[in-house]
Amino acid sequence: AGLVKGASDGEGLGNKFLATIRQCDAIVHVVRCFEDENVIHVDGNVDPVRDAELINLELALSDLSQAEKRYERVKRENRQKGESHEQSALEKLIAVLENDEPARNAELTEDEERSVKALGLLTRKKMIYAANVADGDLAEGNDMTTKLRELATKEGAKVVLVSAQVEAELVELDTDDRIEFLDSLGVSLENCGLRALVRDAYDILQLQTYYTSGPTESRAWTIGKGWTAPQAAGVIHNDFERGFIRAETISYDDLVECGSEADAKAAGKLRSEGKDYVVQEGDVILFRFNVS
Repeated sequence: AGLVKGASDGEGLGNKFLATIRQCDAIVHVVRCFEDENVIHVDGNVDPVRDAELINLELALSDLSQAEKRYERVKRENRQKGESHEQSALEKLIAVLENDEPARNAELTEDEERSVKALGLLTRKKMIYAANVADGDLAEGNDMTTKLRELATKEGAKVVLVSAQVEAELVELDTDDRIEFLDSLGVSLENCGLRALVRDAYDILQLQTYYTSGPTESRAWTIGKGWTAPQAAGVIHNDFERGFIRAETISYDDLVECGSEADAKAAGKLRSEGKDYVVQEGDVILFRFNVS
């Protein structure tokens, strides 16, 4: 699915699609950055900056309409009570949007930010541009990705090089063949395409991963950066957080190096952490808890 010119007025998937992405925490904007005469562009030629700006305009127009409607209602409600945090926030946002800037450029206080969060303004969300390139440009990019990076820098967004063509081929290969194929393109498995995109998405959303591992399965759990051990335990089950006692913790690298939990413990790599411990990326944790 995608947006087209006029989406803010209901063209294409229009308002239905916009309403769906308002619920997201961040936006990944896929932009074509390759030439191929067999893949026709709706505008007749490939221009990633034009394409990105067109979609951004539709997002901004939708935000402006949303903010203006809400502002009129809030202003009526505040005639007797005086100006609220929401009213002042909307005034700042409307001024920025009318100046052809994304809503994220508006400087809001914490109270103002909270007051307009429910609006889900699209151009206030963090954004990553996924520059879709040909396989030969996956390592270094091309002139089109350079221009896209310039636009992203102005907007405070990130750019990740991806290749839908390469990703489709990787699905058909085993691990060794994937590594060999990517090596021929000058990229590594860990730093290309979807993996790089996921990593950057976690970064802008301030997320991280910890692991649990037992005799029958190992699992990865997503939490926010800065979360304490009890908060992390609560992702598994509320009882884990409520009855938290301690977190027996090994870093992923230490566990791999030692080969097993028993060997990690013998090497002094197993730590017993309390309720104030801030979970780190890649921690492998066994939670001890008691709910009476």
